[in-house]
Amino acid sequence: MALSPPISSPACLGPVARCPNTFLPERAHHTAMGPRAGALVSPGFILFMWLTAHCSRPQAEGFSQGGLDASRADVWAITSLLQDFWCQPANRLSRDQLSALIRRMASQQVLLKAWQLSCLANLAAQHGLQGDFALHPPDLLLFYNLAQVREADCRAFTRRAAQGDTELLANLPDQRAALQHSALACLGGRHPWLSASDLLLLGILVCDMDPSIIVASDPHVLQNLQRCPRLTPALQAALNTLLTSGRTTLGPPSSWNLEGLKALGPLATYISPSLWMQVQEAIGLDFFGSMVAAFRAGTLSQHDARRFVTSFLKAKLVPSRPKRGTATGRPCTHGNITAATLQDDLFLVHYDCLQLESCLGSRVLRASLDPLLQHPLPAECQRVIKAKLAQIYPSGIPEEQLQLITSLVYLYSRTEIGQWNITSRDTVMALLASDVALENQTEAILQKFLDHKGNITSALLVAIGGSRLCWMSPQQIQAIQPSEFRLAGALDISSCPQRRKDILYTRAREAFSSIGTMDTYYHFIRPYLGGAPVEDLQHLAQANISMDIDTFTNLNPQVLQQEQVDPR
Repeated sequence: MALSPPISSPACLGPVARCPNTFLPERAHHTAMGPRAGALVSPGFILFMWLTAHCSRPQAEGFSQGGLDASRADVWAITSLLQDFWCQPANRLSRDQLSALIRRMASQQVLLKAWQLSCLANLAAQHGLQGDFALHPPDLLLFYNLAQVREADCRAFTRRAAQGDTELLANLPDQRAALQHSALACLGGRHPWLSASDLLLLGILVCDMDPSIIVASDPHVLQNLQRCPRLTPALQAALNTLLTSGRTTLGPPSSWNLEGLKALGPLATYISPSLWMQVQEAIGLDFFGSMVAAFRAGTLSQHDARRFVTSFLKAKLVPSRPKRGTATGRPCTHGNITAATLQDDLFLVHYDCLQLESCLGSRVLRASLDPLLQHPLPAECQRVIKAKLAQIYPSGIPEEQLQLITSLVYLYSRTEIGQWNITSRDTVMALLASDVALENQTEAILQKFLDHKGNITSALLVAIGGSRLCWMSPQQIQAIQPSEFRLAGALDISSCPQRRKDILYTRAREAFSSIGTMDTYYHFIRPYLGGAPVEDLQHLAQANISMDIDTFTNLNPQVLQQEQVDPR
């Protein structure tokens, strides 16, 4: 992270202005793990230091709403913190209790979110537990203060951290860059290429390496790239260059076999059309069928499957398209599409989008919409299906069919959605849960549901994800009952525009204002603090509330730039 949370005296009773051990880094510090980011201290950073200072005063006995009194709890009785970990109760644990909790998280492979991990990393640093990193969850190491890693532990630390999920650092790009710098420092500085042993050490950190390094590295780099959640266009080009060279275990494209292609895993979805043209046709078709089968079985995402199909069908492996017909229509040269036709994993190879338009009848489409949409249709084919559905249902698609068109919903306008009847929560979840619907579709779908006296419940909020709150209208947000906000838990609204964060914060503050203790209030309001004004942040600071750095990075930048901050 660019600026590490402060460590302050546990006996401190007031705000950060009175904390004797709180430090403000004013320049870069260099260590064995590389430089720590340094910057001029801004008013916003002063506010950050104040808000994140762990100056815990004595707390009331016991703790409601999911908290605990660590002084009365055996360490194995606090395992409720494993999944519902948050700073305030954990801040009361002794060093031994915190160490045991972190080790239990590692042994049970508990998955925590970024805000939980950044808080836990700060607590571990306070108690001097970073040296036990070999027994800690790899995800947690991603948030550790790299300046505190000893040079002798550099390689072991990097190997352990490289097993983590670097996507957790999406809001902390400086920390992600520092990890890459530190990893390369362990190898003795920047390298123009990486050996097999280097790659074993670096793990997922290779995903952030320069593409030129990827191309020049040992072919085992493919194993590292398989762990990347996505490849940038530059990395995609590097991958195809490496595959073209024939230096990998697959050999040159003309010699590829089905087993080798399957061994590529998700990387196969990035193979370029020019490479598919070099693959033996029988091998390519067999692999195409296996990828479609994986998509239909739910083991390949829609995004990855469509990328693969689009690239594959651009190659010369597919039959040439028939010439366009006359004004009376295009001829169906491949035979009418039937229910049996749609069961063929090579359906999209035999029927391009022009033939789909010519050969798919209304009766088959109405009866077999679900199996048809279980194929990863290219965008052009999806538009063909949408047009045919409009002919079949001129007054709007029936609700029982709406639950099947999840992959098409992004094509519909607000006016078209206005013709739909959406009475079921299941329909809303089906239309929105796949992240295909965009902003206008999301608001329109929810409005149709509300118009039919539907309620936006906590279960619905959780199912469609916090990011959908970004696309709800202010009126729709106001329609959410306070109890549903509370039951929904921590929804991630970090991707929302600032104006929507402000509205959501105001609504959430109303929803949680009746909660008794400040600790518990913060637990609920934390996801919405990106819309909080400076006065409310000051109020939290005066109550000695600890804020993790991930939450801090999502605060309103204008609030952090305000000059007047009164810590008293």
